Amino acid sequence: MARDDTLHSESLSDRSIVSLSGDTGEQEEFLQSLVTNDVTGAAPGALVYAALLTPQGKYLSDFLIWRTEDGDFRLDVATALAGDLVKRLSMYRLRRPIEISQDPATVTAFWGGDPSIGLRDPRHPDLGWRIYGTIDIVAEPGDYDLHRLKLGIPESATDLIVNDSYILEADFERLKGVDFRKGCYVGQEIVARMKFKTELRKGLCAVTVTGSAPPMTLLHAPDGKNAGILLSNRDGHGIAHLRFDRATAPMSDSDKKVQVERSDSVNLHDKK
Repeated sequence: MARDDTLHSESLSDRSIVSLSGDTGEQEEFLQSLVTNDVTGAAPGALVYAALLTPQGKYLSDFLIWRTEDGDFRLDVATALAGDLVKRLSMYRLRRPIEISQDPATVTAFWGGDPSIGLRDPRHPDLGWRIYGTIDIVAEPGDYDLHRLKLGIPESATDLIVNDSYILEADFERLKGVDFRKGCYVGQEIVARMKFKTELRKGLCAVTVTGSAPPMTLLHAPDGKNAGILLSNRDGHGIAHLRFDRATAPMSDSDKKVQVERSDSVNLHDKK
């Protein structure tokens, strides 16, 4: 199939910006001690993908981080999670000379062609660019949700479940959302143990879907055993949390109204 190099775009109305201000050195040290990735790579022209976890290593929120020309940090986060993120960061701040706030955002995603401006999304080479603020670029209207599903990119609070998901099961290593050399952060011990001392037996997988079903639909292997849960899906593409050993054949819901198979076109985890 020929590659479509047409520039597509969509305004993402469900995003907010969490802004840090104050001492820029303190901002970097503060975030570095909390989130899963190395924030020193964030720059005016470079995004870093990361997450905040519970002390037990479970997902709370994920975000894209960059720095302004003045050195302040900005976090592009789902609006549904932004308020809680501000509260948790404020709790960890203690007496640091920094301020944390939630601001409205104008976020536009571009993909396909090259807009020649904006910040490249680090999670996948084909995911595209983010532009913050109003800018006039000619592009075809696109469907970003379907675009990210085709690439196997999980969505905040839909495929990534607050207080439940583990980021390695969510394939944060492939998505460049975790750094195993940066040092301590909240939940780091659990993440490191899963990386170095255990073998993942379940996790997020890109799937093809025949039929339709709402998120959180239980999936069963042909022998009737529980194989996992279908999460966001539409137009034949989806993401599911699966047991790898039971996801080797087509799966279905209890009423057999939907059929789900692991996608061979997107390698979220090595096939088991």
